[in-house]
Amino acid sequence: MTVRSAGILLYRRGRGSQLELWIAHMGGPFWAGKDARAWSVPKGEYLEDEDPLLAAHREFAEEMGSPAPAADYFHLGAFLQPSGKIITVFAAESDFQPERIVSNTFPLEWPKGSGTVHNFPEIDDAAWVDEAVARTKLVKGQLPILDELIRHLAEGSGQGA
Repeated sequence: MTVRSAGILLYRRGRGSQLELWIAHMGGPFWAGKDARAWSVPKGEYLEDEDPLLAAHREFAEEMGSPAPAADYFHLGAFLQPSGKIITVFAAESDFQPERIVSNTFPLEWPKGSGTVHNFPEIDDAAWVDEAVARTKLVKGQLPILDELIRHLAEGSGQGA
């Protein structure tokens, strides 16, 4: 059975029309203290019979602690990850500025084998970063998502392009 996730990639034009992307640092002990390749498009799993755009909005709200902004979302594509998971991504131009990030949590035995279960945030930070920085922060499997957004915007078919 294929695991499916749906996510939202927000973008905006920064200083000098430089492209900036809203990405999130993954929470939990595995990602703690890591920066390179430890960030992700805000996303989460959904069931096969769910509408992926609605799931993407739900997951964004759960991970950010506030709803995704009202914007003209477009389907960017479905991206196969090295794990075999498929991420369906929707993108939109927005100047999203939440007051704070409050992610939902997940339980995890930590340290492993200790018998002690802690709750960790799915996301422990999120930020606007420029394209070059995003290329160093995003997990490698998500770089094709960024490449597709760049291609989409270059063709002038993206909202706000």
